[in-house]
Amino acid sequence: MSWHQLLTDIRACQLCEKHLPLGARPVVQFHPDARILVAGQAPGRRVHASGKPFDDPSGDRLRDWMGIDKDSFYDPRQLAIVPMGFCYPGTGKSGDLPPRKECADTWRATILTELPNIQLILAIGQYAQQWHLAAQGRQTLTERVKNWQNTLQQGVLPLPHPSPRNNLWLRKNPWFEAEVVPELKRRIAQLR
Repeated sequence: MSWHQLLTDIRACQLCEKHLPLGARPVVQFHPDARILVAGQAPGRRVHASGKPFDDPSGDRLRDWMGIDKDSFYDPRQLAIVPMGFCYPGTGKSGDLPPRKECADTWRATILTELPNIQLILAIGQYAQQWHLAAQGRQTLTERVKNWQNTLQQGVLPLPHPSPRNNLWLRKNPWFEAEVVPELKRRIAQLR
């Protein structure tokens, strides 16, 4: 199967439609030339409506952390955006529900084989980190992000979710914006 057919099949996926409050609308972006993979959680309500990944305040913050503009961010030849869940999962008591597991189980390994040029994976949030850093064992998100230098050697940079809901985490962990964000910008600049 070609990468283009794979992308077409994913965008037509209805695998867990009956579990999604707004229906299936897979939101992904990838091309075999991409050197950077953004592995997020799942689209939020605004992204579901627009069909464009990180088309919300979280995306604004993430692009700022990365030091890139929207044109670069939405260029699939530069940047693959493949969340753990491709569709909006709905809302729970403290925010969006976890990503549906069907997406990663069904598609993730196949997608990664179609991305041979990836040199940096941004593992955003606990679900992406658990999948991409499974060998690290059980750790909290904060522990993973604090150990960013170790995982960066493997090509994976763990990040907190850039959501405004994480402002408290960012205030409690000022080392993230002082140490990790400058390194993230440097790596992104090297790979573009």
